[in-house]
Formats: sequence, C-alpha cells, structure tokens
Amino acid sequence: MIPIRYIEPVFRPPSEAESLILPVTDGCSWNNCTYCDMYTAPQKSFRVREDDEIIESIRQTAEIYGKNIKHVFLADGDALVLPTRKLLLILEAIRKHMPTVRRVASYCRPANLRKKHQSEINELAAAGLTMAYVGAESGDDQILAAVKKGETFDTTREALEKLGTAGITRSVMVLNGLGGKVWSEQHAVNSARLVNLTQPEFLATLVVTLPEGEQRFRADFPAWEALSRHELFIEMEQFLSRLELKRTVFRSDHASNWLVLKGTLGADKERLLAIVRQAIHDPQDSLLRPDWARGF
Repeated sequence: MIPIRYIEPVFRPPSEAESLILPVTDGCSWNNCTYCDMYTAPQKSFRVREDDEIIESIRQTAEIYGKNIKHVFLADGDALVLPTRKLLLILEAIRKHMPTVRRVASYCRPANLRKKHQSEINELAAAGLTMAYVGAESGDDQILAAVKKGETFDTTREALEKLGTAGITRSVMVLNGLGGKVWSEQHAVNSARLVNLTQPEFLATLVVTLPEGEQRFRADFPAWEALSRHELFIEMEQFLSRLELKRTVFRSDHASNWLVLKGTLGADKERLLAIVRQAIHDPQDSLLRPDWARGF
C-alpha cells in the first residue's frame, strides 16, 4: 500500500499511467471551466497540502518503492499554482529520497504560470520539473470566454513560451468540438495558430464530452450544439491542415476520439490528413473506434 493520502477521484494524463501520483494540492485552483467535471465533487474542493505531509509522503513511499519509481506526477489540478519556494522544496525532496526519478510532471494552468517570473520557471526546470500538461482546449478567445476557461490566446501562448524557454517539455491538449457547430471553423483555425506559434513537443486532441450532462455547460454557452461524428472529422481536417509543426509528437488516441491518429508533425501530416479525409468521405467501420469503446 502506498503511504499517500489520496482523495478520490484521482486524475492524471494517460501518459502518466505508470507514474507515482503525488498530491501536492487537492482539487483545482480555478475549477470554473463549464466543460470539466473532474474536480466538482465536494471532497475535491481546492486546498494546498502542508509541506510536512508532502515531504513525509515522499520519504515513506521512497522507503518502500524508491528504486522502482521512475516518474512522478504532481497532482491534483495544477500543482504550479504553488509558490516557487514550495515547489522547489518538493522537487528537492524527490531528488533526495527518489534518486531514480527521471521525470517530474504536472498539469499547468497558464494564468497561474503568468504570476511566475521566467527566472522562477528556469529554477524549477533546473530542480527537476521536466514536463507540463497544458489544457489549452482552444485558441479562440470567444470560445474560451464562453466555457469560462479563465484564459485567452495570449495567456496560453505566454505560458507555453515560458515553459519552452526553460526547457520544460510541453504537452498541449485541444478539445475537438468545443466550439460547437457555430464556432467550429474558428476553433480549428485559432487553435492551429496557437500551436504553430508555440511549437510544443507534444500535442493531443480529445473530443469534448460532458459525462455529468450539459446543463452546467449550456448555462454559459446556450448556442452550443454538439458536432456530429462527420462534423468532428471535418473540424479535425481543418485543424491538421493548418498546422505547421516541425517535431511535435501528435496523438488523437484518447478514448473520447472516434478516429485514432498517431504521428509526428510535420513528417506525418499528409498521412494523417489522408486518414481523416477518408473518414470524412468514406467512414469505414475498420477506421473507427466502436461506440462501446468510447468514453471520457
């Protein structure tokens, strides 16, 4: 048993499946995005964990599993909301007690990173923070306002540039279908523009899903209509066709996606576009994930 106090449900990116999940906060520091139900349970109200608890969790876990821990994910919703001093203390404890760790990652809310000077982010990178997952969701300011993201094109761009300058690997997420039918094209165009400007190391697309229902989402975005499967493919084609990336690993393989896409952009751009265009014009079942296998 891992000697860490977890508060369910616990979330982490798919690529952190084999990582030690280390909560340094509970919940999300923003928690107003209307498309997201991850941290809405009462027990997930935002709070910062005490230094002593975090350090003791690291020490005790290392005593039991230390040599087997290669990756650590700092949970919950955005560990980078913490003061730089506290983050450095945590990273130092990981280095001291878990010397085999090669990657420390966290979700990253761009608005919180805006409060940190570039020198602070450089210091975090030097102390062992190696990867940040940034939920851009969209590069379109109208859509970001409608879903109460609390971000803009510029705040996300600035955060990605700061992380890149520090040498921290960036994994960016975009939500296919977030603009609904009315704003689908501008969602694709402006999201591609954001990614092109920042050239992240990783890029992923998920299909917007509302597992707890649409009431909360529609309260602030009444004009939203979900895209059909065909329309999602058209939006994806518009997005991919505008990407001008050099060495970005692209994944559209989350369980929410109908169409599984994997490659490196730009080397695989034309191959991926060919798959999407085939799905638009001739959506053979062999290309698509079965409906029963899809989920959040």
